[in-house]
Amino acid sequence: MKYCRYLSPSGAARYAYVERQDGALWAMRPMIVPEEDLAARLASLEDHSTAAFHAAPLESLTLLPPVTPSKIVCVGRNYSEHAAELGNEIPKEPLLFLKPPSSLLAAGQPIRLPALSKRVDYEGELAIVIGKRCRNLGPDEDVSQYIRGYTVVNDVTARDIQKSDGQWTRGKGWDTFCPVGPIMVLAGPDEIDPLRGAPVTVTTRLNGEVRQNGSTKDLIFPIDFLLRYITAFTTLEPGDLIPTGTPSGVGPMQAGDTVEVEIGGLGTLRNPCVAE
Repeated sequence: MKYCRYLSPSGAARYAYVERQDGALWAMRPMIVPEEDLAARLASLEDHSTAAFHAAPLESLTLLPPVTPSKIVCVGRNYSEHAAELGNEIPKEPLLFLKPPSSLLAAGQPIRLPALSKRVDYEGELAIVIGKRCRNLGPDEDVSQYIRGYTVVNDVTARDIQKSDGQWTRGKGWDTFCPVGPIMVLAGPDEIDPLRGAPVTVTTRLNGEVRQNGSTKDLIFPIDFLLRYITAFTTLEPGDLIPTGTPSGVGPMQAGDTVEVEIGGLGTLRNPCVAE
């Protein structure tokens, strides 16, 4: 099952199940608000709009990020070729960093390139969405029960600031530096299943030209390992987002560019770039 989150005519966040119709993704019917999205639950109680739901193509909706995470736990250098292209060694353990929820950006909305940075890069990634609170997952524990599903992320990075700071908070955490969506796919045998060894391809295009084309089969640290490693130090809550790393081919974006990250079964995350 697939779903999106969008802005209703009344200005409230709404959820809808998504299906493919004639080659395009459509919001087909309303969906119950996920338990962690308290703001949407309250809005649904207060929303007195009498407008009935009508199926509509996603491109006609004002999309919102499909998740409302309490935290975004990212994994750096999780593809060996990406580590090499930036002159870095392959990490011996997962290299983790946080993006603030304020960096979230919906599909179709502009990535703002900060004036303080001379190089802002795209980084297309598959992201895990947590569905159940978890902490200290055991070595033999089935991690699939804690995964709600998957979505697409662009881990936008101010590369020069990342390097000059030495730590990655500013370089990775600017507002609009975490585009996500356009949809989320619920984990299940009928959908994508990278946890069970069915890899997915991550393709990034800049102005229509392919720049990244990697596969999750090349992850240094696979999904189950990442969840055990992360939950050894922090509690993951429903809705939390875990981008799993980017393949090789990262590069800079300029104002006026359009960047697209496509993952089979998850659709295409498309965002224009503008100067801040």
